[in-house]
Amino acid sequence: MDKNQFALTPPMGWNSYDYYNTSADEESVKANADYMAKNLKEYGWEYVVVDIEWYSCHGKRRNDEFQYIPFEKVALDEYSRLLPCLERFPSAANGAGFKPLADYVHSLGLKFGIHIMRGIPRYAAHMHMPILGTDVTADKIADHNSICAWNPDMYGVYPFKEASQLYYDSIFALYAQWGVDFVKCDDICRMDMPSAKQEIVMLHKAIQKCGRPIVLSLSPGAAKIEEAWHYEKYANMWRITDDFWDEWHLLYNMFERCEVWEKHVSQGNYPDCDMLPIGKLGGWHNGEWDCRFTKDEQITMMTLWCIFKSPLMIGADLPQLDDWTLSLLTNKDVLHTLFLKAQARQLERNEAYAIWTNYDEDGTRYIALFNMKNEVQDITFDANAYGICMEGKTTATELWTKENVAVENGVIKMSVAAHGAVMVRV
Repeated sequence: MDKNQFALTPPMGWNSYDYYNTSADEESVKANADYMAKNLKEYGWEYVVVDIEWYSCHGKRRNDEFQYIPFEKVALDEYSRLLPCLERFPSAANGAGFKPLADYVHSLGLKFGIHIMRGIPRYAAHMHMPILGTDVTADKIADHNSICAWNPDMYGVYPFKEASQLYYDSIFALYAQWGVDFVKCDDICRMDMPSAKQEIVMLHKAIQKCGRPIVLSLSPGAAKIEEAWHYEKYANMWRITDDFWDEWHLLYNMFERCEVWEKHVSQGNYPDCDMLPIGKLGGWHNGEWDCRFTKDEQITMMTLWCIFKSPLMIGADLPQLDDWTLSLLTNKDVLHTLFLKAQARQLERNEAYAIWTNYDEDGTRYIALFNMKNEVQDITFDANAYGICMEGKTTATELWTKENVAVENGVIKMSVAAHGAVMVRV
């Protein structure tokens, strides 16, 4: 299987983390899937992803006390493979795992995804549990020095032991049986542990063997630009930032990250700006809050993610979206830039503004102007200065407001709101 065919365009969907953290359950996942099918699917949104610790037996009950409960009891099968917690995902009973929930998501015309941590469960290693298809037990492949700094659930595996690869093969064989379409693997992208780079290869091999096209997403960032070829060869998405939240300084910093990674976007290969923290958000100790970005900052975020062609994963609780936020996510003209075959270019960036562009096969040009300042300013795009031919073009359309924009001898001048953006189609 050619992994570059698994995601022909940047994946678009919803991920449970930004609102539910470790407490997502079957009811909440179905509610978000229902909303997506009804309100978002026609615009290209299709993945429903259950994020971290779906196997934790008490995570939801103790969410006000711990984000990740130390040495928590986890749901496992007899071969050291994590299973959904039945308290939270009752349809997983009788060995069904996530298949009933995946079937439900598929019945809506959507795709199903899960989050995993790098390595093998520590509990399985401590209990010397078997690995499917071998006479080796989990403790024999678990590297007790390879532990995630922020999550206590797993040991990394010794990467060059045959049984380590067989373990990864076994979990992806299970995911294929469940009908999983997308796997986000954590504690691996920035290669904090020496084995992480080879474990990316092992994940890829396991997907190739499982017989199902499963999109592979790597977290957390920041990804290493010097390892770009490695990500492109073995994964579909890789995070170029640590967890991204609704704070302007993080959004401002994303322009530099996109500049570094812009030449590494291609079919099936997507540097990932992380989730869209919009609408109603939540956290394990912060409760619920409304997105702290201004509306103009949210437009900036959507414009940059789209023109750069980052994957789009909504972090909000979808059933609580207001009309304005829904309109932000369903602007077909802006979303169209995700699907352009050409590679987007940043033309200019400084402390005051940034300019990006891309073009369609018919020659239609898209220009994004971003205002980094704390006040409104005029930003000028001069096609001639960048060697772009716009001869004969006299009008354009701003895609957020649908307003006509004058083009004079290849020059567009627009007033852009503080921390805001405009997207112009010429």
